[in-house]
Amino acid sequence: MSYFRLKERNTTVSKEIVAGITTFMTMAYIIFVNPAILSSGGATGIPFEAAVVSTCLGAGIMSIMMGLVSNTPFALASGMGINAVVTFTIILGLGLTWQQAMGIIVIEGLLVLIMVLTKLRMILMNAIPMGLKYAIGVGIGLFIAFIGAQEAGFVAMDPATAVKLGDFTANYTLLAAFGLILTVILVAYKVRGGILIGIAGSTIVGMIFRIIPLPTQIVSLPTAQSFSLFFKADIPGAVWSNGAVNIAAIIMIFALFMTDFFDTMGTVIGVGEEAGLLDEKGNLKSLRRVLLVDSGAAIVGGLFGASSITTYIESASGVSEGGRTGIMPTTTGVLFLLSVFFAPLIAVVGGGVQTAEGAYKYPVTAPALIIVGFLMMSVISKIDFKDFEIGIPAFLTIIIMPFTYNISYGIGFGFISYTLIKLFKGKGRQLHPLMIISSVLFAVAFVAQALATRFIVK
Repeated sequence: MSYFRLKERNTTVSKEIVAGITTFMTMAYIIFVNPAILSSGGATGIPFEAAVVSTCLGAGIMSIMMGLVSNTPFALASGMGINAVVTFTIILGLGLTWQQAMGIIVIEGLLVLIMVLTKLRMILMNAIPMGLKYAIGVGIGLFIAFIGAQEAGFVAMDPATAVKLGDFTANYTLLAAFGLILTVILVAYKVRGGILIGIAGSTIVGMIFRIIPLPTQIVSLPTAQSFSLFFKADIPGAVWSNGAVNIAAIIMIFALFMTDFFDTMGTVIGVGEEAGLLDEKGNLKSLRRVLLVDSGAAIVGGLFGASSITTYIESASGVSEGGRTGIMPTTTGVLFLLSVFFAPLIAVVGGGVQTAEGAYKYPVTAPALIIVGFLMMSVISKIDFKDFEIGIPAFLTIIIMPFTYNISYGIGFGFISYTLIKLFKGKGRQLHPLMIISSVLFAVAFVAQALATRFIVK
């Protein structure tokens, strides 16, 4: 156990295992949500059962890899957002096959891997000013809390105001409210495993009041069809089809590359800060290993047919329970592998509750995300908002993440505004060249996504 540096990071094996279980519980929804998005009711040609197996195995293998290779508390799974782009933009929008779509994911992952191997990604991480690094962590915290509020039913969609107060007469909202109160009390009293106990307590209460159904089956064995997505990615066909280069597909590769690249960067900074693993300059010592595993995970996701696999912001839930080493994601990974056989049981906790409108809410795990969001926002006091040169970019970074439902967009607004302020104030020499390049690339990415949408519409 000396490899994991338990004493150095003031943790224990039992604490890490509890953190790993907590992380898995907050991520378990992906086992069912990712296949639902990728299969889209059979419209994409991706079988739901096969997508479940691909999702579980991809998340399990890469989370274990992250734990063993980097010894950091970052778990991985198929990325939300990117999976929707794969389904609704690339397959149903551009008309590519799912094999070609997975080929695009592989290419995008290879590009990110090249950035890691050439150390450009790490140089960029080191070039970000501390104020923006803190803002990224705070923005992710607010983003996680907003997701939790939505999944709990505390916040609902409104056509006029975008959001409004949710329905507190709904049983799932009341269950989430109970879970939040329970978790708040446990965390306030610093009860070890408080978030996990809150999840377990909500599950039991939900079953008692029949909000959460009792499992009708415990074990489910995969069939031969379950492995039909593996290694079917059509990499050449992703960019060359019908005898010509697919321009829209190339634009999507660039857009996904930017999203994957900066989403992970934001997650590593935010969760790493919460775990106390960043040095005085805001850098992670084992950053290269983390980025190598993460970029390799995107490639594996495409090859497995599970969409891009990426580092999850829900890792913060395990960190909040004391997770500090690779034992945490290794535990999470093992549970993902076991999920292939225990999917019916996990569906009770992570599968969600369907509303009258057909949407799904996750009242059992939502309170955990809200609490994690609070814990991650605590570093906001370290940002000097009186200095407008860093305060305004930090503010934009924080608010754009939840407002656009995208981590990389928030980083993009922060980078661009920071660069413009410095340039217009005649302080361009204070800018790292990669900050300028990244700002330009973000601006190009925003335009590229708009162009891709026009290609699709036409």
